[in-house]
Amino acid sequence: MSEKKDTKDRVLSIRDLNISFETSSGIVNAIRGVRLDLFKGETIAIVGESGSGKSVTVKAIMGILSGNGKIDSGSIIYNYHDNKGNECSADLVKMSNKDIRYNFCGKKIAMVFQDPMTSLDPTMTIGKQIMEPMIEHLKLSKQQAKEKTLQMLELVGIDQIDKRFKQYPHQLSGGMRQRVVIAIALSCDPEILICDEPTTALDVTIQAKILELIKDIQVKKNISVIYITHDLGVVAKVADYVAVMYAGVIVEKGNINEIFYEPRHPYTWGLLSSMPQIDTDSTRLFAIAGSPANLLEKVIGDAFAPRNPYALKIDFKQEPPLFDVGGQHRVKSWLCHPNAPVCDMPIDLRRRIDKMLEKEV
Repeated sequence: MSEKKDTKDRVLSIRDLNISFETSSGIVNAIRGVRLDLFKGETIAIVGESGSGKSVTVKAIMGILSGNGKIDSGSIIYNYHDNKGNECSADLVKMSNKDIRYNFCGKKIAMVFQDPMTSLDPTMTIGKQIMEPMIEHLKLSKQQAKEKTLQMLELVGIDQIDKRFKQYPHQLSGGMRQRVVIAIALSCDPEILICDEPTTALDVTIQAKILELIKDIQVKKNISVIYITHDLGVVAKVADYVAVMYAGVIVEKGNINEIFYEPRHPYTWGLLSSMPQIDTDSTRLFAIAGSPANLLEKVIGDAFAPRNPYALKIDFKQEPPLFDVGGQHRVKSWLCHPNAPVCDMPIDLRRRIDKMLEKEV
């Protein structure tokens, strides 16, 4: 992606988003001041450990937060075109979940979940499930919806489309079921496609095919894609831009080259070096020491400081701002302050990441 982006092409703008969950143990501040932009035709990958806030962020966009979750503050501005081609914008935070689902979900913003077996209705045929959103949102007749459904099945690479149209989910393989879920998500021609761990439930050979399929469709339809994943191998293959999350905060963001070749946050170093490699003599996997921050408690300073071997004294007292380190690269670490001591990535991690990139990028 180019360093300068036209704001006219910005389709989604998240600003200072704060989300909390009420639990039996207290209030969990799951998302804390997230800021992120998505542009037309761009692929963003949001990465981080389980519990870092990746899925909660996109569920807020879709209006599908669980019952005990609420958006405390911030905005999610969606810029779109109405049926007449007029430019419009809506703050999804100010809309009810019902209004978001009725006006935007499926029609403008669609989501592919990680397990197709739980996403599909076992009592309905494949054809009927793909037709349903087109009849509901696009007001197509059953015949029109059937014709488009067959086109969608062909688009996502399913053969014998007339036969598959009449089959049930249990009669298809895992890879085919995920293709059907993608067909449903794309059936109403959305502008944004959100993929929440779309290949986790699939074997490695099918994963690559599904990723390539999504990429091909994105190019054909010029849609914007958000990937939620903890697999940096997936990120290297599909993303233009990467946002790294930790404890409900984006700690580093930039284009794919900036994040993979010049990562600046110690947490990002840890994620990259945690990728397993089969061509190594070591029998041990690298792991980030310590446990994720407890968001039931107020975070003082940098949430990653207790796990950061390079932490400064200020990290335990004051939360760092997001430093501009050039290009699209932003890093939330006091190590990027002009007066901070020089702290380069350890050489063994640099070699490990370089070796991984030779295969993945």
